[in-house]
Amino acid sequence: MALKSSLRSILYQSEKTIQRLRFSSQPADLPVLLGISFPKSGTHLLDQILLGFSNVAPFAKRVHSFYAEYEGESGRKRAPEQALAWLDSLRPADVASAHLFARPEAVARVCSPKFAPYFIFRDPRDVVVSHVFYVTDMEARHVHHDYYQSLPDFDARLKVSILGRPDSDAEFPDIAGRFAPYLDWINHPEVLTIHFEDLIHARAATLTQIMDHLLSRVPLRAPRQLILDSLETSINPKKSPTFRSGKTGEWKKHFTEEHKKIFKDVAGDLLIQLGYEKDGEW
Repeated sequence: MALKSSLRSILYQSEKTIQRLRFSSQPADLPVLLGISFPKSGTHLLDQILLGFSNVAPFAKRVHSFYAEYEGESGRKRAPEQALAWLDSLRPADVASAHLFARPEAVARVCSPKFAPYFIFRDPRDVVVSHVFYVTDMEARHVHHDYYQSLPDFDARLKVSILGRPDSDAEFPDIAGRFAPYLDWINHPEVLTIHFEDLIHARAATLTQIMDHLLSRVPLRAPRQLILDSLETSINPKKSPTFRSGKTGEWKKHFTEEHKKIFKDVAGDLLIQLGYEKDGEW
């Protein structure tokens, strides 16, 4: 494992060297492109888009690393110091991806000239539906997989994804509690917030925002249309499960009146904060 990791690191650094030579006329001191995502909200899609910058500037051609606040198999919560150490390990022109909490220390690092940060999220109602499919059918090693499999049907699993598992040894709050540690990312202008849905229904405008967010930090020497085309062509739906169906509002097919009630009870205000509803009448 150590040898494999070492070889991967050597390959990554070699590719970055080639990129610097390929784009020698471009600025050398580039920020880290950091894609922050709430789980099940388009992580892979954002990664693909950010990697599109490597076609026009000396950014890395692959994601340097991925950080998550919880270990997938054990569900163990990582210490805040681990997130800070990971952020400090990133170097100029890296492209990195994370489910990263907006703790004050992390915010201070990310909202600095070292980073060009993006935060993508999705309608939390679609998140809980996606979570059921992922934990039950797609990730057998997930800490909650066996429990979800033991439940009688989809409705019961969806209730758990909304309400969490307060009795579980592995921390799993309700959907509003799961989003709360990420919420402060939307309050910082240094971080571009992206609604997943806008990449479906207003993709051209959203890609332009993603481009301009970087250009406001570093003036890339490439035509705007070439940059936009690079971001667009980098999208590969087959490698982005959340994006594959190209649909939004799928929760409407799965929510019963009971699901609506319990969701409004625990996360109705969250939908309003994130701009998905104006009030509780949905």
